[in-house]
Amino acid sequence: MSGLEKSLFQLKFTAKSLNRQAAKAGKEETAEKSKIKKAMQQGNNDIAKLYAQNAIRKQNERLNLLRLASRIDAVASRVQTAVTMRQGMDNAMKTMNLERISLVMDKFEQQFEDLDVATQYYENATSSATAVGTPQEDVDRLMGQVADEAGLEMQRDLPEAAKAKISPTEQEENGLNERLRALRG
Repeated sequence: MSGLEKSLFQLKFTAKSLNRQAAKAGKEETAEKSKIKKAMQQGNNDIAKLYAQNAIRKQNERLNLLRLASRIDAVASRVQTAVTMRQGMDNAMKTMNLERISLVMDKFEQQFEDLDVATQYYENATSSATAVGTPQEDVDRLMGQVADEAGLEMQRDLPEAAKAKISPTEQEENGLNERLRALRG
């Protein structure tokens, strides 16, 4: 096994390991979300916020691991192409057929260009898709989402509602005043 083939094996192994770690982070994220729901049902919003922060951190960890695994997989594809092209080049060099050597080199360059374009597109797509707001906004959004799924009302909004003064409409007030006059009268 040559040095390139050993590197190829190591790259594939690392990518697979990163994908497994990403799956584990996804499971941990789901567990944190269930803890958010439980804490909110018990009325512990501060604890729910901590769980929400953990869930967001695990989500970001999962995305970063997947992104890294994808990049390593792209490098592994390049190394695989190099191994294949080297074998084709060795065969062409044995026959010293310049036309065949030129074809192999052209094919090699085209494959690298195609891979570069695909890798660049993927990186741009993932970086724009994973751009998020501030962590506090993420925490509030996640808590709201869990509350909606569980059919709970977020208790952080309740104190503001209690402070709001509820006054009768003008028609109700006129009706109450007329009833008061009739009782006195």
